[in-house]
Amino acid sequence: MSATSVLARKWRPKNFAQLAGQQHVVQALSNALTQNRLHHAYLFTGTRGVGKTTIARIFAKSLNCVSGITATPCGICSACTEIDSGRFVDLIELDAASNTGIDNMREVLDNAQYLPTLGRYKVYLIDEVHMLSKPAFNSMLKTLEEPPAHVKFILATTDPQKIPVTVLSRCLQFNLKQLPPALIVTHLEYVLGQEGITFEIAALALLARAAQGSMRDALSLLDQAIAYSDSRIDEATVRNMLGAIDQSYLYDVLQTLLARDGVGLLRVADDMLSRSLAFDAALQDLATLLHRVALAQTVPQAIAEDEPERVRLLELAQSFSAEEIQLYYQIAIHGRNEIDLAPDEYAGFTMTLLRMLAFRPAGAKAVSEQRTAEVIVTPAIVAPLKAPATALPVSQPKQQSQPAQAISQPIHPAASTSVALDWSALLAQLNVQGMARELAKHCTLESYVDGRLTLNLAPQHKHLLTNKMAQEKLQSALADYFVQPVRLVVMLGANNVATPAAVEQHVKQTRQQQAVEAITQDLFVREAQTQLGAQIVEETIKSIP
Repeated sequence: MSATSVLARKWRPKNFAQLAGQQHVVQALSNALTQNRLHHAYLFTGTRGVGKTTIARIFAKSLNCVSGITATPCGICSACTEIDSGRFVDLIELDAASNTGIDNMREVLDNAQYLPTLGRYKVYLIDEVHMLSKPAFNSMLKTLEEPPAHVKFILATTDPQKIPVTVLSRCLQFNLKQLPPALIVTHLEYVLGQEGITFEIAALALLARAAQGSMRDALSLLDQAIAYSDSRIDEATVRNMLGAIDQSYLYDVLQTLLARDGVGLLRVADDMLSRSLAFDAALQDLATLLHRVALAQTVPQAIAEDEPERVRLLELAQSFSAEEIQLYYQIAIHGRNEIDLAPDEYAGFTMTLLRMLAFRPAGAKAVSEQRTAEVIVTPAIVAPLKAPATALPVSQPKQQSQPAQAISQPIHPAASTSVALDWSALLAQLNVQGMARELAKHCTLESYVDGRLTLNLAPQHKHLLTNKMAQEKLQSALADYFVQPVRLVVMLGANNVATPAAVEQHVKQTRQQQAVEAITQDLFVREAQTQLGAQIVEETIKSIP
């Protein structure tokens, strides 16, 4: 396929109306253009292929269109057509990844002082701006502080954390979101309709999921699918191209779990092994399927009417209890994380399935079964699965008594009523390290209501909030723990209760004190002091955890 017919280029939007998604950015920029309230520097952030450069070029056309500053550039004047073709002399595009030094930036900024050659504004589009060196940023900062009236800067980056705060503060920042699969599917349908290529909607759904929110990646995958197929893009072809797992295997897994059929589970796994399917990808797809079943249980309208698998999803939603689906999802996620530690992928995959077969949430039973007994989940089982503890009671069979220490009190994983939690105990079970853990250790729990978890951080530790990645990792760990999306909010304020860090320090001090007392009270040590004149150096005494 020639470069000119590459779909990602051919179908790149030429104006805001053609842009798929990112309406929050489009609306803000359109208002600014319409009202002529223009800033001198803009920063577009977001993952690859979500439209950062495309929006920047459309904005450049809006600024330099012959018809005037407008949110709807004509697309036919010399400025518009030259920007589309990458030949507009007053749109200077710089790849910071290959021009990181101060000399490159100084040359660019020196030229910025001169008036535009043809256009209304000189527009500098600096891609991957976070790759600039510190001296280059300092050089840019001088121009951003006192910019010429005829210059506009558009900065784009996939990693805004690496941009100095002094630069960020002088830019209007827009965060471009990853595009939802449904939106990508709709756009791919339109493209294929214009190209005159027939397709199966399930095939486009696979491409959209593989693109992971990037429209550019989706169009590149579509190019590949067109080349891979004959004259029709079907699900089987795309699944084979992507190396994706045949969904029928995953449905068979859930059906055998429903029937409590261990032999059937191993038979499915053996069949997958004989076809050399990737078990790591299978666990990922199984977690995705369980998520869709959970949606069908709680929000059936989230499953589109034209969804090819809608009937099967609704059947599974009615066959399993919500607790079972939540637990199986958690086991699948953990199984995928641990598969590299297994003797081999087959063992890791089958062990995950057997774990699903062995465990059930407390009091849970399949809707299709009529059982009188319930499985009680003990702390020994809950701990490795990170099921959170709370004061909610667990229903127990009347005919069965349990020792007090063997009864756990797990919260429903997807609970959204206000819940009282022990933050120190919860943190001990979170899979989070580094700066994210440091942030969590110095906070106290303010509240957890309707999926919003609010933490309180003492002002003396506010420097921990400068690391946005730490907050994102902590939020992700909390979402894994509760098996549902969690919105993390960290507020500055005095802590009236002990933080986990304070508790940890107190425990260390107590243990150290006990260790010192144990040494000083030891008879052998006291005799050595009396008879030999020995002295105790307390700094050398270390407690044993």
